[in-house]
Amino acid sequence: MSTKTIFEQSEVLARVKEAGKRLNAEEMMGEKMSLNMGPSHPATHGVLRLELDLDGEIITNVTTHVGYLHRGDEKIAENMTYHQFIPYTDRLDYLAPLANNVAYALAVEKLMGWELPPRGKTIRVICCELARISAHLLGLGAASMDIGAVSVFMYTFAEREKIYNLCELLTGARFTTSYTRIGGQVRDLPEGFAAQLLDFTTNFKLVLKEIHNLLTRNRIFVDRTRDLGIISREEAISFALTGPNLRGSGVEHDLRRSNPYLDYPRYDFEIPIGSVGDAYDRYLVRMEEMNQSVRILEQAINSLPTGPINAVDPKNMLPQKEAVLEKMEELIHHFIITTEGINAPAGEIYFGAENPKGELGFYIHSKGGGVPYRLKIRGPSFMNCSILEKLLPGCLISDIVAIIGSLDFVFGECDR
Repeated sequence: MSTKTIFEQSEVLARVKEAGKRLNAEEMMGEKMSLNMGPSHPATHGVLRLELDLDGEIITNVTTHVGYLHRGDEKIAENMTYHQFIPYTDRLDYLAPLANNVAYALAVEKLMGWELPPRGKTIRVICCELARISAHLLGLGAASMDIGAVSVFMYTFAEREKIYNLCELLTGARFTTSYTRIGGQVRDLPEGFAAQLLDFTTNFKLVLKEIHNLLTRNRIFVDRTRDLGIISREEAISFALTGPNLRGSGVEHDLRRSNPYLDYPRYDFEIPIGSVGDAYDRYLVRMEEMNQSVRILEQAINSLPTGPINAVDPKNMLPQKEAVLEKMEELIHHFIITTEGINAPAGEIYFGAENPKGELGFYIHSKGGGVPYRLKIRGPSFMNCSILEKLLPGCLISDIVAIIGSLDFVFGECDR
């Protein structure tokens, strides 16, 4: 190639560059791309569909689509007796079925005006805190694996397996427990349960320290979560977030303290809160919440009251199984309760419980009888999803999985 030809080419390139400087930003950017993420993507933590508008790898707009499960739980509840709906609550936040059972039972008991004896309350606290640890472990393990920390997933699932062993010993089932009843529990704590639970809590403290060593100062994990998905205190309140996502933004609100139920006031535990409101803060809050749940479990077992576990209402409570097999009157009573349901008074109530994902609430409108006239469920996961359209614009595609993992929602209760 001659020197003249090279000179001519360089002159052409110079003119092109000069022309390029005069092009406005829109012409240089080119067309934006629209991309669907989900509803079958493993990192969306459920059947969530995100409709993304992208400028390269930067998200410019997000539209969230929910409702793919078509559960219809609220209408199902309005066509069942109060007791018959208990197994459906297992399928709300299916990572914490024991806690769902308790929240629903407490709502119906509020309608009935029932108060559980001390031992019954303590057993329910044990159920709720075991469910909290189990749900946080899965959320933490899955979110960490999404970011690349596969080893943590192994630790968390090994500990969840131990919790499932405790659930099986207590309820007879590992996953969908249906253990709670309106007015109490189906059975008392089995022999040896307390010792096994204390053995679990002792070992679990060491595992939590190991997870802290793997993640809390891990350069990759910190870079992927710190200053990402920041939710201010005002935004958290405005979007009606609850649970760890609200407390991660610095709002010290926990229904176990602000609206006490069961016998939570007698336990000594702290409510961890964040300072920045980013994904890293939400991780730290959940880690400390598991530590506080261990404290509550140990206090509950070490001060476990004696006595009955169920409320006393001879007309609405199921009779003892032995009496049903021996006496005709008890058999008839059992038949009426199981077919017609408990005779609830007319009225309206709302009860919210501090579940692992946030406030799980039940609104019941009764016109009397054994079936609710209206039942509505406040699913915390549904509220937590609502902030995605605010958080994701301006982030990279790779940030989506970190933000979703830090919000930790389950679509069983979102598409209730």
